[in-house]
Amino acid sequence: MTCAACANRVERALNKLDGVTATVNYATERAIVTGAGEDLTTRATSAVDRAGYQATLRDPGSGDELAEQLTARRISSLRRRLVLATLLAIPLMDATIMLGAVPSLRFPGWDIACLLLAVPIVTWAAYPFHRATVRNLRHRAVSMDTLVSLGIVVSFGWAAVSVVWPGAAGTSRWMSLDTGSLYLDVAAGMTVFQLAGRYFETRSRRRAADVFGAIGRLATPVARVVRDGVEVDVPTGEVVKGDAVVVRAGEIVPVDGTVVEGAAAVDTSVVTGEPVPRVVGIGGQVVGGTISTDGRLVLTATAVGVHTQLAQMAAIAERAQERKARIQHTVDRIIVWFVPSVIVLAVAVAAGWMVSGAPVGQAVGTGIAVLVIACPCALGLATPTALMVGIGRGATLGILIKGQDALEASGVIDTIVLDKTGTLTTGDLTITDVELTADLTREEVLAYAAAVEQGSEHPIARAVERLATAEEISLRPITNFTTHPGQGATATVDGKQVAVGNHTLLQTPDAAPDGSAVRVVVDGVLVGRLGIADRLRSTAGDAVRELQAAGLRTVLLTGDSETAAREVARELGIDDVRAGVLPADKAGVIAELQAAGHRVAMVGDGINDAAALATADLGLAVVSGTDIALKSADIVLVREDLCVIPDAIGLARRTRRTIHRNLVWAFAYNVAAVPVAAAGLLNPLVASAAMAFSTLFVTYNSLRLRSFGDPDS
Repeated sequence: MTCAACANRVERALNKLDGVTATVNYATERAIVTGAGEDLTTRATSAVDRAGYQATLRDPGSGDELAEQLTARRISSLRRRLVLATLLAIPLMDATIMLGAVPSLRFPGWDIACLLLAVPIVTWAAYPFHRATVRNLRHRAVSMDTLVSLGIVVSFGWAAVSVVWPGAAGTSRWMSLDTGSLYLDVAAGMTVFQLAGRYFETRSRRRAADVFGAIGRLATPVARVVRDGVEVDVPTGEVVKGDAVVVRAGEIVPVDGTVVEGAAAVDTSVVTGEPVPRVVGIGGQVVGGTISTDGRLVLTATAVGVHTQLAQMAAIAERAQERKARIQHTVDRIIVWFVPSVIVLAVAVAAGWMVSGAPVGQAVGTGIAVLVIACPCALGLATPTALMVGIGRGATLGILIKGQDALEASGVIDTIVLDKTGTLTTGDLTITDVELTADLTREEVLAYAAAVEQGSEHPIARAVERLATAEEISLRPITNFTTHPGQGATATVDGKQVAVGNHTLLQTPDAAPDGSAVRVVVDGVLVGRLGIADRLRSTAGDAVRELQAAGLRTVLLTGDSETAAREVARELGIDDVRAGVLPADKAGVIAELQAAGHRVAMVGDGINDAAALATADLGLAVVSGTDIALKSADIVLVREDLCVIPDAIGLARRTRRTIHRNLVWAFAYNVAAVPVAAAGLLNPLVASAAMAFSTLFVTYNSLRLRSFGDPDS
């Protein structure tokens, strides 16, 4: 595909198939095809063939490599054609200028010599434009290449006519020569400018793709596993869950795993954006794509293939390209009609100038200027290139933007709601004390509590279990276990009804809120309280201050008591606190804020936050490990540093601004330039250069997103 019109044509061809939905991205040169049937691939590739293009089924393992090879080949071809066109165009244009200015320098056959010098430029060098035009015409379609090809052909054709039929062109102030103007400078210059624009555009798109595909390229193709007591190298795709994987100092971790031997400082910057290596030892978790900097590790593989965090991150980033922004759908509809409209307009303008009495050469020149200046290449690239670079940059910073919805929402939010446990805090709870309130020993109270909590996955349950294990308390069998989200759990232990939870679950006589204490009740009698402590993440304060500095109102949302929540809010500098909120009611708090006129972002960490994340205008999920695919969020954050939250909002906003600036430039350029060209105030050479510059401006403006997050950016 050579322009956005090509992508639209392929997309329409695919969507005409029964039961098929497809989106085609010009920037990534990929089609995402959804449908049923074993012959879907055949039907889809056949539809693309009928549209005049070729498609190959992408293999996640080698598809990017093939695309890179094709792009490199295209860049090499464009470079050769550009060099030849430039080397011939410079003397050709100099000769036409000199001969036009000094008629005495003209020699017999000079016009034929100039014509022959231009032939390689307008044929071999300009071949990509002509080939695309012929292919499109065979399928009764036009593209931006059609405009360029027509401009070159008409310019050269007019020059050929003026040589064969002297005086036919008349006199024109646009010509290098006064009479019998060859118009070769326009044909040659246009070819050079368009080749240069296409060459640099293709290189820039490859650089954008490099940013976008950075996460996917982090995986190492070979893993060292222990088989029958011997270390052997195998393809990473053959590693299975449970394998013992060896990673030496300086090597890339091939899979997600748990360290069972050794210790090392692991560089996670390429995956999560964390600048400082993290020390891991036995029991520590590592993910594929990170690097063991200074030690040998032996891992037990816990996730392989598509289930690794790296693979999920790459998949999320790729899926983000499938959804188009609302503005992009509008752009696509414009482009479909824009190119044929420009051709009709150029013919009408040329005819109008001739009817008004202008010299034929001037009329043709004005028509060519309209033809070239109106190419909407910049319009087609404005959104996909910015989105590709922005999403790619985010992925390298531990920020996974799922699509355009997140970008659009980021620009309007004024309030950000922060979940406390597991988001602002580590979520790694500990039991600080055991208060006895009945005639039971500490061991008996812990035994009852641990028995009930063994059936729960809640962080408090794990804290109780850890303490019971540390004090060598045996877990008793239970029956009738029931969990009460946001309140606690109940079960029958040794024939007694035992409840472990907060004051909302346990309606005992002294059930008033008492901070973060967990109550243990046996047969309706309060037998003890367990003091619970959670630690704020080290960067929580910095993150909140950055959010407030960005003009966002911060709200703390938690199921904890008012007293405990206020203490955390005071430490972080948050004034608005919503405490004692059950998981099922979190979405209601978001809806309440929205009803008050606020545009709300929600930051949460767990499944309990899924409804709230989905309800918010912008949902951000702070995650760890391999659960990133489970989050109901617009943006997924995999960096442990909580400053990733303001970074994510900042990146989304900057990407959104870049898209809008690109579109404003592209629309303004076409709206302003076409009337100027139609009025005869624009030389075709200048029009060609301006069109190429417009495309490069949009591409390079998008590439500026690569520097987001750099200290000096």
